[in-house]
Amino acid sequence: MSVEILLLLALFSVGFLYASVGHGGASGYLAVLSIFSIPLAQYKTMVLLLNILVAGVGFIQFYKAGFFKWHLCWPFLLSSIPFAFLGSKFVLETKIYHILLGAALVFPVIRLLGFGGQETQIKKDIPLVKALIWGALLGLLSGILNIGGGIFLSPLLILMGWANTKESASVSTLFIVCNSMAGLLGYTQALEIQDSSVWFWFFSALAGGFAGAYFGSRYFKISTIRYLLTVVLAIASFKLLFLM
Repeated sequence: MSVEILLLLALFSVGFLYASVGHGGASGYLAVLSIFSIPLAQYKTMVLLLNILVAGVGFIQFYKAGFFKWHLCWPFLLSSIPFAFLGSKFVLETKIYHILLGAALVFPVIRLLGFGGQETQIKKDIPLVKALIWGALLGLLSGILNIGGGIFLSPLLILMGWANTKESASVSTLFIVCNSMAGLLGYTQALEIQDSSVWFWFFSALAGGFAGAYFGSRYFKISTIRYLLTVVLAIASFKLLFLM
């Protein structure tokens, strides 16, 4: 099997698995590009566009399934959007960016392994000040790392007892869409298409995201299959932290 086919399958799989748990997949797409030694900076715009589209479809699916709760979302959005815009203005040295992204990938790995917060039947009210502070921090980090921030928000909501798994997934989708749009507005570098195969990457990830959002919101109980995604992210995190 050619490297190009493997790349397409990897992007489709990451899009599918991320969208099935309410994420846009930016960190996963960046992970795949890293594994295949593709320059990350060159495709930041493409990754944000994918994030918006995939998370947007995820939001629609989870909303239709009745899991979205506005009161769980708006305080985080209020502070995260402007900070995501500001974060996108930071231009980091490539090595530092790789280290921060590699460290950020540890969060979904921990979450996918079942750590970082267990779902509880007793849900607590969200303190407004705490939500605004967390939103600002996650928005800034999202903008700097060129991701939507859902990989941080969803485990936070569960860990703090503010939402259950499906609710946190639905909130994360809108959080990702808004922060990715803010980051895209702040990111001034245009997408440079030097190889037409890039469009195959784009639509492969998008197709996976559409399918994952549909099945994840309606049918899936995420179990052993998410460990496959964990392996991909763990490999990419190791490569970014120690081999680049």
